Amino acid sequence: MYRRRRPDAGRSILQASRHPAQTGVTREAWYSASMSANQRDVGLVRALGTWGLAASVISIIVGAGIFAVPGALAASIGVYAPLAFLACAVAVGAVGICFAEGGSRIPTSGGVYGYIEVALGPLVGYVAGTLKWFGSLMSGAGVAAALADVAASVTPPGWVAVVRVAVIVGSIGGIALINVRGVRSGARLIGVATALKLVPLFIFIAVGATAMHRANFSLPATLTHAAPGRAVILALFALIGMETALCASGEVMEPSRTIPRALALALSTVAFLYVSIQVVAQGILGPALAGSTVPLADAMGRFGPGLRSLMLLGAGISMLGCLGSDILGSPRMLFAIARDGLLPRALARVHPRTHVPHVAILTYAAVQLAMALSGSFVELALLSALAVAGLYIAGCLAAWRLARRGVALAGKPLEFRWLGAAAAVGIGGMLTIIALASRAEIAGLLALIGISAAAYLLQTRRSAVA
Repeated sequence: MYRRRRPDAGRSILQASRHPAQTGVTREAWYSASMSANQRDVGLVRALGTWGLAASVISIIVGAGIFAVPGALAASIGVYAPLAFLACAVAVGAVGICFAEGGSRIPTSGGVYGYIEVALGPLVGYVAGTLKWFGSLMSGAGVAAALADVAASVTPPGWVAVVRVAVIVGSIGGIALINVRGVRSGARLIGVATALKLVPLFIFIAVGATAMHRANFSLPATLTHAAPGRAVILALFALIGMETALCASGEVMEPSRTIPRALALALSTVAFLYVSIQVVAQGILGPALAGSTVPLADAMGRFGPGLRSLMLLGAGISMLGCLGSDILGSPRMLFAIARDGLLPRALARVHPRTHVPHVAILTYAAVQLAMALSGSFVELALLSALAVAGLYIAGCLAAWRLARRGVALAGKPLEFRWLGAAAAVGIGGMLTIIALASRAEIAGLLALIGISAAAYLLQTRRSAVA
């Protein structure tokens, strides 16, 4: 379908994995030679530091979910909801350790896609990349749709449709244009949004902790069979996103140090926030939490309209920050796959002045805009979470294999002592979450994997013939 680029203009890192048996050199030697020859990151600027990357991870994770998910979790499992966050936090934390290990060994555009490709082969890398950008498109489009609904809720009835379209186009389009100006511009937007979104959340915890009631933590009489599974998947959706920020790994300074530090800082902050928010919301609203679509705003409404408005404003800023992180990171996945010759070559272009993959950014934003105009947050959340769970499984396995082989192509890697245990926890946790989904949802995930694998085989076969 698409012709391969010249060998010196965009080789896949794992082209080397096919050659050791043919040439007699070791696999590790081929990894090093391939990384030296790889041109995936040529033209990019390594300008993201620890704080910038950590802010991007926090911003993409703390999106629309935390402002809506507490109510849905309470509706599913009541006062047990914090346990769902804790269980998913442990699993996602284990995945984060694997991502930090893999990212410190193969820091390249596309993030986890890059090192999955090296460790597990180009087919698995392509499927993982597809899971990543497809899941991000669904998630980001849902966030944009939710932001539009928030704006429309305070708009006169006759202007709702116009305002909804304007908010979606303005938010996605505006953020895309900011990112086209340069990676530093995109990072600054995320940094500001992250700081602003965290203020109302910490206020919520501090103020709400003084007004919790013990009676609101009474245990439910029964749980439905499907309730725990749905709750865990919703909790996972609220916690995923680090893989999006890591797509910009080709623009991270000192990646072998920066990536692990940023992930540790971001994931520990998010885990504390989410468990605390769920507990405080339950303690204030009690049974009413299960029926709330804006639980944080409703909880703060008990203290006055000013704090309720602050929570609504925080939700809007949080959604914008989430979109900012998504549009900073996810287009780099398209860019990386295009540099490997598996998507149209136009997506691999780098702007000569701003040094960003501008075509990939604008294309991604356009598709996301169309999805946001036609979808909703709730419809897209579950399938997005399942797609990312599949990506996490591949990422954990790939990091473990790279560590076993001693591959380290960008300085001293993390070398986490208990990486095998972290990989086992991460893979086991994600498999459990997928098993808790409905048959239709699992079938959808398998169909996406099958279609992407078939697309890869078709494209490589046509490229070979050409």
